[in-house]
Amino acid sequence: MSFDISGGSMEKPYVKGALKLIVLDLLREPNHGYGIMAEIEKLYGIKLSAGTVYPILSSLKRGGLIEVMETGDRDRKTYRITEKGREYLKKHRKELEETRRKLLAYKAFLELGGEELKEAFKELFRNIERLDEGQREEIRKAFHECARRIKLILLGEEP
Repeated sequence: MSFDISGGSMEKPYVKGALKLIVLDLLREPNHGYGIMAEIEKLYGIKLSAGTVYPILSSLKRGGLIEVMETGDRDRKTYRITEKGREYLKKHRKELEETRRKLLAYKAFLELGGEELKEAFKELFRNIERLDEGQREEIRKAFHECARRIKLILLGEEP
């Protein structure tokens, strides 16, 4: 899944540059990889894997934007932002704020039932070739009605 950082999307927000900014910002307070994953899930409703977070941490470390403070329990590395990282965040403040805004909108979408809707679409994509014309027409009507009702709600009109 992707996330169009310029326009927006209902899909899971994922752009390495955007996530790098979020991770870097979170490391204003020292934390370890799993702590960062938990914080992102808490703040934005997004479950990231270790396979996503640790390469970001490695990249930030290579760039001198973060450093390892210590190795704690079970050899967990604790990371923190460097002065270079703070300067980078200052320089990219607008992108960080826009990314936060979009991630919070995505979380709100999920809280409105977006996860259920995403799952329904996945199921539709898996089965679309098997639909008969009657099923296709019913889905077409459901899409049209759903879109119409959402637009009316957004306009403040009774659906």
